[in-house]
Amino acid sequence: MADLSRNETALSSGETAPWLTIVGLGEDGRAGLSAAALKALDEAELVVGGIRHLALVAPLARETLAWPSSIQEAFPAILARRGGRVCVLASGDPFHYGVGVQLTAHVPAAEMRVLPQPSAFSLAAGRLGWAQQDCALVSLHGRPLERIVPYLQPGARILALSWDGSTPAKLAALLGERGLGASEIVVLEALGGPRERVRRGIARDFVLDDIDPLNTIGIDVVAGPGARTLPLTPGLDDDWFSSDGQLTKAEIRAVTLSALSPRRGQVLWDIGAGSGSIAIEWCLRHQANRAFAIEPRPDRAARIEANALDLGAPEVTLVRGEAPAALAGLAAPDAVFIGGGIGDAGVFETAWAGLKSGGLLVANVVTLEGEARLAALFATHGGTMRRIAVARLDAIGGLHGWRAAMPVTQWRVQKP
Repeated sequence: MADLSRNETALSSGETAPWLTIVGLGEDGRAGLSAAALKALDEAELVVGGIRHLALVAPLARETLAWPSSIQEAFPAILARRGGRVCVLASGDPFHYGVGVQLTAHVPAAEMRVLPQPSAFSLAAGRLGWAQQDCALVSLHGRPLERIVPYLQPGARILALSWDGSTPAKLAALLGERGLGASEIVVLEALGGPRERVRRGIARDFVLDDIDPLNTIGIDVVAGPGARTLPLTPGLDDDWFSSDGQLTKAEIRAVTLSALSPRRGQVLWDIGAGSGSIAIEWCLRHQANRAFAIEPRPDRAARIEANALDLGAPEVTLVRGEAPAALAGLAAPDAVFIGGGIGDAGVFETAWAGLKSGGLLVANVVTLEGEARLAALFATHGGTMRRIAVARLDAIGGLHGWRAAMPVTQWRVQKP
């Protein structure tokens, strides 16, 4: 009666009462559901879920809808029942890599009631005796395998949602390629149900087969001598990138990333991307960051894509073409880096017009003509300028001396 009174109050005030119940479901089906979840399921006029989910709660007396190949296609049918009783089934916690987030784009939270179950991460941490708050939590379902690369830190523990039964072996191969072959891989299959199975192996000797497509992977990272693990600082060594020499060198790159000041979820335009190093390191600062790498040369464009995957930055989107035309239609940036082409007609003007208010633009040049262009832009727009000079020790016969790189002039400006 308390729920009914609350619903009546909401309806009388013009609000829509909670009509959509999202029920988190485990592999034990109905047996693991609370009384509230069972009531919502049995009273629903429409029950929506994956074929596996619907089978786990069968029999159902009411109308059912299995998710189509594109989940979005089912949303109109759900919204058509607004104000009725609809139950959506989800795996575990609907708001931890679950369908709940997608539903909130169409249904306000006030119109939902959410009854979660333990997530696959929670179940896996419990089986392994790992503190979940100390683990890196990654989803590889529908995502590139290389997304895990930034999390491969010495001594790290990682819990990863698998794409299918082949994911554990692919991960083992990736670990071996990066000098992490001594790492332990734990495959946790169909957690929480009668088919549950937990098996272990060492990455370099991984032989587990017949793996259930529904699996979660635990990785206890062991880094051997010379292991290829990403440092946490900007300015990766130049040899991390495949390059034809068109590369913002490590020292300059570190200063440039500092000037661009990346923050969570921000978008970068990297114009004249070369090897993609700035765009890649921008995305490595936070997994929610995105970057568009604009590069006209096909050979360099191919290197950008390979570098981005190798370094675990699939959020870099390659844009093949010449600026400014290639900038049309891209998501508005929070920051712009111009590493080449600042003197080309329309490049700065188009980038500046696209940049969000409060956003940063950073440009690096090494030529006298480039400096003249930056000086003119500085006179018009303000900002700050600096010259960065780096020298590296080099062999001179049997001795050593300092070999200076070309100095870089950098302009940084914030858009009003």
